[in-house]
Amino acid sequence: MTAIDPHADLATVLADRRLLDHPFYRRWERGEVTISELATYAGQYRHFEAYLPIFLGSLIAGLPEGPARELVAANLADEQGDPIPHLELFERFAGAVGAKPDAPSPATSALLAAYRLLLAEGPLAALAGFVAYESQASDVARTKADGLRRHHGLDDAAVSFWQHHADVDARHAAWAWSALGELTEASGQVAPAARRAADAWWAFLDEREALAEAG
Repeated sequence: MTAIDPHADLATVLADRRLLDHPFYRRWERGEVTISELATYAGQYRHFEAYLPIFLGSLIAGLPEGPARELVAANLADEQGDPIPHLELFERFAGAVGAKPDAPSPATSALLAAYRLLLAEGPLAALAGFVAYESQASDVARTKADGLRRHHGLDDAAVSFWQHHADVDARHAAWAWSALGELTEASGQVAPAARRAADAWWAFLDEREALAEAG
């Protein structure tokens, strides 16, 4: 077994999957995403936000005792109470844009399935898939919060989920990177796992664009 270099492995594989480069988030930044689109987006994103603590709990269960497990456990603790559970913060945003309790769409279902499959492959694959998103989450959240304030006039409570993640996800990403670096398994697993997660997120955003074009 050889120690992995996660930064080197993931930098290349995620180069064309930078979420802020996706047309949906570019439109969000420019104020071109409508409230109706935001409501549909929130109705789908909440499925991932609700699943995230379950994912992290399963990941923790698969990790050996030690620093990696402790780092992921710290992330889960934040999700469940920081001091407010993140899902509760998300519902403030969802309520502000009028999100409905929608069933998972095909892309949302595929996104959740991708993370379940990564868990089934083992903690290294699951952690790589988590890092693929978490490493971008702070910048994405900051851009979202700014766009919601500037273009839609949402107040601090409505954007609190995104503003909070703009701050804490930088810490979460550092924890996730450190946890990944603690594992000493074949590095060949990291890039494919991260790519599958990144592709699933890209497809999730593609679905948002397809719906906008159809509407």
